Amino acid sequence: MSTLAHPTMTAARQTESISVGELDRFPYADRPTPPAPRWEGAESELARVGRKTTSSRGRGLHGQLVQQLGQMIVSGDLGADRPLVPEEIGQRFEVSRTVVRESLRVLEAKGLVSARPNVGTRVRPVGDWNLLDPDIIEWRAFGPQRDEQRRELFELRWAIEPLAARLAAGHGREDVQARLVELTEIMGHAGAQGDLVSYGRADAELHGLVLQMAGNRMLEHLSGIVSCALQVSGGTGTTCERPSDSAVSLHARLVDALGTGDGTAAEAAVRALLTVHPDVEHAVPAPREH
Repeated sequence: MSTLAHPTMTAARQTESISVGELDRFPYADRPTPPAPRWEGAESELARVGRKTTSSRGRGLHGQLVQQLGQMIVSGDLGADRPLVPEEIGQRFEVSRTVVRESLRVLEAKGLVSARPNVGTRVRPVGDWNLLDPDIIEWRAFGPQRDEQRRELFELRWAIEPLAARLAAGHGREDVQARLVELTEIMGHAGAQGDLVSYGRADAELHGLVLQMAGNRMLEHLSGIVSCALQVSGGTGTTCERPSDSAVSLHARLVDALGTGDGTAAEAAVRALLTVHPDVEHAVPAPREH
């Protein structure tokens, strides 16, 4: 008997597959009229701090199956070296061989499984996973490894964001700086209205733009990771009732420092943001005993 779980697949089954490389697009929240300022319906070029990896977030059976299998692997329900038989998966989840094949390819690109001739497809150990993949970040953050994942994300942000802010100070284009100012205004307005969705998205875009402004392509590549971290690590867009005035003020201080080219002030503002959050008290990373 198979031990594969059989969660209900709820999406319309007329969509059998999607493009493997398709990026997800969060629909912007509807805002009161007249909002001041507001999100535009279409994603602007400056707002693209999106993912650099293969995304599983397409609609339909393909995206659902990637989500289901990925969560099962990351949670440990499907342990390392566990064989995954495509025929069995297709029967258990009632999907076609095409859907199974494409889903396993996505999971293989994420490092979760490996497929070898005469061996088949097997679950890979955690050391082989692409831990910077946004889907894996999310699956870990809302699974049994949530505490470890959120701590690791915070430590990663502590390591890279203050440096990025120092490097970015005074190096942004005028349109980028104008967008940063607009984002702080959105955050202030959304916070006052209790609109946590718009606040969180503006927050994520702002931090992503700072990494893009740093002039370091490797830091820029991590902008999507920081954006994802803000969504899953207990940030203001997910757990608190209302963003604090101090958080908005610190973001405004950061943007001012970036505009005036004060790298020291920009770095200090980011460190203050990472050290004190209104919803959860983070400890500054310190050496741990091993």
